[in-house]
Amino acid sequence: MLRVLTLSTLFPNAARPTLGVFVERQTLGLAARPDVALQVVAPVGLHSHYRPLVGLAQCETWKGLTVHRPVYRAWPRLGAKGTAARIADALLPVLRDIRMRFAFDVIDAEYFWPDGPAAMRLADALGIPFSIKARGSDIHHWGVQPGIGVEIVEAGQCADGLLAVSAALREDMIGLGMPSERIRVHHTGIDLDRFQPVERAAAKAELGVVGPLLVTAGALIERKGQAIAIEAIKELSGATLILVGEGPDRAALERLAQRLGVSDRVRFLGSRPHADLPALLAAADVAVQPSGFEGIANVWVEAMACGTPVVTCDVGGAREAIDRVAAGQLVAREPAAFAKAIRSLLAEPPPQAAVRAAAERFSWERNAAELFSHLSGIVMRRA
Repeated sequence: MLRVLTLSTLFPNAARPTLGVFVERQTLGLAARPDVALQVVAPVGLHSHYRPLVGLAQCETWKGLTVHRPVYRAWPRLGAKGTAARIADALLPVLRDIRMRFAFDVIDAEYFWPDGPAAMRLADALGIPFSIKARGSDIHHWGVQPGIGVEIVEAGQCADGLLAVSAALREDMIGLGMPSERIRVHHTGIDLDRFQPVERAAAKAELGVVGPLLVTAGALIERKGQAIAIEAIKELSGATLILVGEGPDRAALERLAQRLGVSDRVRFLGSRPHADLPALLAAADVAVQPSGFEGIANVWVEAMACGTPVVTCDVGGAREAIDRVAAGQLVAREPAAFAKAIRSLLAEPPPQAAVRAAAERFSWERNAAELFSHLSGIVMRRA
């Protein structure tokens, strides 16, 4: 029996149910194995902007998982110096208490900042191995921040094992100075039963959409590039763009749509439950993701599973996911390039079955099996 303690600052809770659903789903898949016992520690950083989190239970059963939610004092900026150390200081007595009842073998940190450096400190204090998973922005953004980047590289060098969501991200980790022999590519999984092709015309009609439909999903931040999608739609007469997600750029994006005269064709749905995403992606003619950097974006694979081709940039693991003509197109990060690619896919849409075939290798069963192999190998090497 492999006993795993999953450490994640990106784990859903009652106040933020859509936070880190990809971490939640991976954890549920691993915990479902008969040869695994697992508990989750999801630390909660409290400051004035996070008052809704004050009332969260410090230990609860969440979708069948035992989830501990210890509190640590957080500054408003996640990048504040000492964040990982504060988390480790707050968590160490909690983990010691957990270990008296649940003798976990390994700490599985699910993001590089601040989870990775915190896991490094905790594992050292407890004398057990630890692993860190890199997902994209934790390396591309946090990995180059002054002070923080040093902590991330140190944690990567000390970790007993490392995971990267794409081969491209693995190369970036090596470039920062992390040991290549300890980094394993671990592709995301998707629920192929939930994300499926549907009759597109009927699905669009249910949404009240006439004509071509484009969907983009993700936090409304510059890195996700929704402004590029809005500028592109100006060149696509009669097309509707749906934006799923919330974030600090929403007001600016709404103003952009008004200034370009396309606000009647751009819909802001805000944050939506992950369960709503299959219907939206399946209804779309094209999924549009003008990201500045990614590991492998879940929404790329989820869209393809719905038979919807993707237009995105040649970043991160995009070539690993969009690896055939039917899956979509990789273009320059500019509105004209996106408009041209979308127009070509609307003119000659690939068969839904051919698009879906590109996603069928991304299963949660495979994801769980590979994670089990990785973590159990770490434990065996330290035995």
